[in-house]
Amino acid sequence: MNFDDTPEEAAFRAKAREWVQANAPKEYEAELSQASLGRITLKKGDMVEVGKAWQKKKFDAGWACLSWPKEYGGRGATPIEKVIWQQEEGVYGKLTQPFQIGEGMCGPTVMAFGSEEDKRRRLPKLASGEEIWCQLFSEPSAGSDVAGLRTRAERDGDGWIINGQKIWTSGAHYSNYGLLFARTDPDAPKHKGLTMFFLDMKSPGVEVRPIKQASGMQEFNEVYFTDVRIPDSQRLGNVGDGWNVSLTTLMNERMSIGSRLATGFPEIFAFCSDFVTEHGAALDDRAVRAKLADWAVKSSGLKYTAYRSLSALSRGERPGPENSIGKLVAGTMVQDIATFAMDLQGAAGALTGAADAEVGGRFQTMWIGAPGTRIAGGTDEILRNIIAERVLGLPGDIRVDKNVPFNKIPTKGR
Repeated sequence: MNFDDTPEEAAFRAKAREWVQANAPKEYEAELSQASLGRITLKKGDMVEVGKAWQKKKFDAGWACLSWPKEYGGRGATPIEKVIWQQEEGVYGKLTQPFQIGEGMCGPTVMAFGSEEDKRRRLPKLASGEEIWCQLFSEPSAGSDVAGLRTRAERDGDGWIINGQKIWTSGAHYSNYGLLFARTDPDAPKHKGLTMFFLDMKSPGVEVRPIKQASGMQEFNEVYFTDVRIPDSQRLGNVGDGWNVSLTTLMNERMSIGSRLATGFPEIFAFCSDFVTEHGAALDDRAVRAKLADWAVKSSGLKYTAYRSLSALSRGERPGPENSIGKLVAGTMVQDIATFAMDLQGAAGALTGAADAEVGGRFQTMWIGAPGTRIAGGTDEILRNIIAERVLGLPGDIRVDKNVPFNKIPTKGR
């Protein structure tokens, strides 16, 4: 594969670079440049409001949701042009954090299964940052096994009544709409009785409760539904075909997470280049160099695996199970690198200098948040099963609940 820009791509890159240099909110550049090891917060502004302003500016100039069709708020750009834009947008791309779920997961699902009216009404508002979307999938008893969800959607005239609970919903507290996965037929096997909807997060009966994390952040939420009414027009796909619809969301989710997840490798390399242990410079230690070499190889593999997915997209294919590789590798790297950085500091954890405290604090934040990273978008175990079965073609796990009606599956031990 030739990674050099074609003349057309070079012209696109020059145009993108010129626009970013002229319009980027440079007052946030320093903070954004230091924010790659954890969730982003801004000292000088609210992340959601700053992100909305940047998204709207991009939308007005035709730089938002580049690969989407123009009629839905995008630019109709190629996958390669999208990569070029992300490279030129640089650190300012972190301001899109509140919109990543909508742009990377919910939007493509609405585009694939929504009515033409919904696509033209909802997607441009999502692309412009006017409306933010979240993903209502995981439940207390159905995290990795999302098909085991218990939130119910029951027919009521020309609409549906929703009752149940979701958990770990990123951004629910500031979202306008949510992509909702619910059970519509408890008599069918668990993968067959599901249906996908979208709903207004301000609907009567929707309650959002933020979850306070060890890092002090509150990006995840519990969401409760009590007799929430939504019209049938907000159903995506056929009744009972929700699992097929969800695959579009999940494949895009793993592509989005795997391609955007900061592993911390540039930061750990820079840290080790300057850090001095009680035995001398960290880079003089062959064990440190071996660790860095291993992570360098993995970083390179992640990069080219992402390019493979882009090639598939350029052929009009749906993101495939290969994206589980990127998410699995990147998620484990985040935790391994953070743990190594903290171990390397040893007694230097009792930091004195302001610069040392900032660097150490960033790795600590990364370490605290790493377990959540390995769960979000599919646990390591689920991803390994997907890779084994759908990429390598190995035999599937034994499933005792296969073809068993959902309401007949035991929920307690013997």
